[in-house]
Amino acid sequence: MSGDHSLLEKTLTAAQRDLATVTEKGASLASVPQGSREHRTVTHVDDRGTVTELFDTRWNWHPDPVCFAYTYTIRQGRAKGWGLHKLHEDRYFLLDGRMEIVCYDVRPDSPTCGQISKIVLSPENPRIVNIPAFVWHVNINIGSGDVRVINFPTQPYDHTNPDKYRLPLDTDLIPYRLDPLIGW
Repeated sequence: MSGDHSLLEKTLTAAQRDLATVTEKGASLASVPQGSREHRTVTHVDDRGTVTELFDTRWNWHPDPVCFAYTYTIRQGRAKGWGLHKLHEDRYFLLDGRMEIVCYDVRPDSPTCGQISKIVLSPENPRIVNIPAFVWHVNINIGSGDVRVINFPTQPYDHTNPDKYRLPLDTDLIPYRLDPLIGW
């Protein structure tokens, strides 16, 4: 029996205790870039299907009006990013799949400058989230099928002068490692 006790002590000494990830009420403790906010929505279900509200000005969620919208997909096991916008914010709502947004805040005056943050969008937690200007971000499909997202950016896309700056997925300028084969 003393050998069993020794194994217990050895394994527990080497183990790391999980850190809390949510409050007692289930709110996430994860940090997000300063200025990023979300509005949780509700999916209404009946015998015919579902309805989920995507955006409502009465939520007072974001000060900028909806002026442009588009949808995009990410294939299973792929990523889009690293990208940054100087003039506008992205405002994402997940339609299908599971997506992780990894953010790297490089704004010198931000309290989250230099921090990596992760935001997971999934069907179980419908919400709209924004990614502030000057925050590098990569969108990763972490599900088993395609991801489909609708974006309500704060400015329409300028086809002649895109507000889009890119770094390769394997850049040494961002302290986060991704497989460069999963996208660009």
